[in-house]
Amino acid sequence: MFGDYRFLPAVGHVALYLVFYLVSLLVFVVLLALVVHSLGHRWLSSSFRFVYYIPGALAGASSVMLWLFLLDPSVSPVAFILRAFGLETFVQTVSIDNLPIIFTVVAFWTGAGGWIVIMYGALNNISGDVMEAARIDGAGRVQTAWHIQIPLLRKWISYMAVMSLAAGTQLFVEPRVLSQASKGVVPPDYSINQLAYLYAFRQGDFNGSAAISLLLLLVAAALSAIFVFRGGLFERD
Repeated sequence: MFGDYRFLPAVGHVALYLVFYLVSLLVFVVLLALVVHSLGHRWLSSSFRFVYYIPGALAGASSVMLWLFLLDPSVSPVAFILRAFGLETFVQTVSIDNLPIIFTVVAFWTGAGGWIVIMYGALNNISGDVMEAARIDGAGRVQTAWHIQIPLLRKWISYMAVMSLAAGTQLFVEPRVLSQASKGVVPPDYSINQLAYLYAFRQGDFNGSAAISLLLLLVAAALSAIFVFRGGLFERD
């Protein structure tokens, strides 16, 4: 598999996407959860959680169709943003250089809401005595979040990282749909999973497809182990 000229580019595409996706998820999900948790009014907090969760409630097919619409500057309601980056056509928008960012935005929009709700629940489990002690000691909201709340969320953050890593390495539907919609601008072997699919169902090489799948499994398991042990996911308090 390492000798296939398509393999290393596919690995690079998925790796770049994972870096963007995991960093944005770890930073913005925790930040938004802290913001929602800090809101004083119960109804306001509930409203924000509901709004965050709506994108994740959409069916996969509906989500893909929505993003095909949003990424086309000729019909998109956010065309002014696309044109601000010099993107005038759908083909320009889905160029190879833009795909890691596009897939990151799509994945974040779809999955972040559910994780924000989970992090919010974890924040509610932090003892009120601990928070009160921090306030008595003079800690502000930023200091409380950095020194108290985020460290106590470590296991939940690790869990989110492991699950998101597992999902991110399986990148398949988004590049495949964009490949069909752009009539080949996005290559059919963009991701590792797509390459395994081509081996199995285009070339009839099921051994090669299985080898790619096993390599992907080993790499994903090794990276997940880092988050598990560094985050103390299975440690008892």
